[in-house]
Amino acid sequence: MRHEALHGDRIVRCFIPRPTSLLAMFEQAVQEAPAQEAMVFEGRRWRHDTLDAQARQLAAGLAAQGLQPGERVIMLLSNRPEFLVLLLALMRLGVVAVPVGVREQRPGLTYIAQQCGARGIVFDEALADRVPLPDEALALTLRLSAESLAALAQPARMPTEAVAAAHLAHEHDTAVILYTSGTTGRPKGAMLTHANIVHSAMHWQACHRLGRTERSALAVPASHVTGLIAVIAAMWRVAGCVVVVPEFKADAFVALLATERITHTVMVPAMYKLCLMSPVLARVDLSAWRIGGYGGAPMPVSTIDELSARVPTLLPLNCYGATETTSPVTIMPAGMTRAHADSVGAVLPAADIRVMDDEGHEVLPGETGELWIGGPMVVRGYWANPEATAASFTAGYWHSGDLGSVDAQGFVRVFDRKKDMLNRGGFKIYSVEVENTLMGWPGVLEAAVVGKPCPVLGERVHAFVHAPGAVLSEAALRKHCAAQLADYKVPETVSFTAAPLPRNANGKVMKRLLREQFQG
Repeated sequence: MRHEALHGDRIVRCFIPRPTSLLAMFEQAVQEAPAQEAMVFEGRRWRHDTLDAQARQLAAGLAAQGLQPGERVIMLLSNRPEFLVLLLALMRLGVVAVPVGVREQRPGLTYIAQQCGARGIVFDEALADRVPLPDEALALTLRLSAESLAALAQPARMPTEAVAAAHLAHEHDTAVILYTSGTTGRPKGAMLTHANIVHSAMHWQACHRLGRTERSALAVPASHVTGLIAVIAAMWRVAGCVVVVPEFKADAFVALLATERITHTVMVPAMYKLCLMSPVLARVDLSAWRIGGYGGAPMPVSTIDELSARVPTLLPLNCYGATETTSPVTIMPAGMTRAHADSVGAVLPAADIRVMDDEGHEVLPGETGELWIGGPMVVRGYWANPEATAASFTAGYWHSGDLGSVDAQGFVRVFDRKKDMLNRGGFKIYSVEVENTLMGWPGVLEAAVVGKPCPVLGERVHAFVHAPGAVLSEAALRKHCAAQLADYKVPETVSFTAAPLPRNANGKVMKRLLREQFQG
């Protein structure tokens, strides 16, 4: 590694040598393992060379439609093979990919199309009614369904030689725009450069010890930073295989883990818990499953212990990151998950985390403050939004909005979002501590703690608990918490929910929606 000037205003540690772009990583995989499986979807299989050929043909077809380097194309696609093929085709043309989650509705898509000046959109046919109307997004002149891409990519329509020489991307160029799922205001388009993506993929490779035989299940949305970077880009970096999962259903997923000999997953903790609850787990061979990355919050110790007992080959490894950091900033070192169950891992080789107080002063090791994050994975800023960029970045450090600490050994703890910390009569309460305690009660699958408005204390502790099939009482759950927490941290009221807690596309609980239940 060495320090380099990157993206103009920052000096950061970088990997050397390194590929120059996302496409260069994939092309290296094609060269090194052309006949090895690159993608699997519902029994269909693509080798690296066949996936490359399809992407070249599609790039030729898109070039014939007039797409130019630097233009933006929205990808409103579910987890399906066309997502990977289109992504590669866009990279060959030097076009900026704008993946958007399939839960987005037309008003949100219209805003995104207008904000980034998108030239095209490729969408699932079933989502055609969500595509912005022509008079709502005048620049959006190229409108293609995923089902039409095969015809567009026919070799007879345009020889692949027309784009045989890929657009020469600079590593500072924006490769992908991902719109952040903000809880307030309009979403912001984080600009992921090729250098950002390459460094994140190399972090996954190094810290998850990934090799050429990896088979990673794409069980989270491909359109969001975990699926795009932790699975797709990471597998392209090591010439591994992406097993595309169209929809996560625990029984079918556990069976897929066995039949496809999956070695690697990156998911949210609740997905691992659902796998443990599946009766299929006891009937299949999961000995190939080696790495179980997870993020968002520490996994409950009870889940870690159950995974170790029932899938002994699996290493559960916590990680922490965000859209603005192009995925990981920390990853738990192998074998340390149980001993550091309250930590999200150690700071990555090229990452830099500073813990700052409200005045912008660094605090001492172990003290709490806002995590400011630097490194070659941190995005340059937000597309066409200098005000938001200026408000969120200082000298290349992104203000995460997360309250946490870094101890003397480099292990990072994330306590809460600054805006989610409760203040009960002057006592500060980190919701994640209470949530982890709730998750330790048998049968609890999800838990979220929010402040319930109180005219006397300001806020009182309220818990939302999703425990399907379990017999729970509010009194029993409060007694469980009282045995482990200070009295002012114990939930005073509890809502048991039949449905899973509302989450955004990155898997984080949308507490704003929970708080709204107290309004009106």
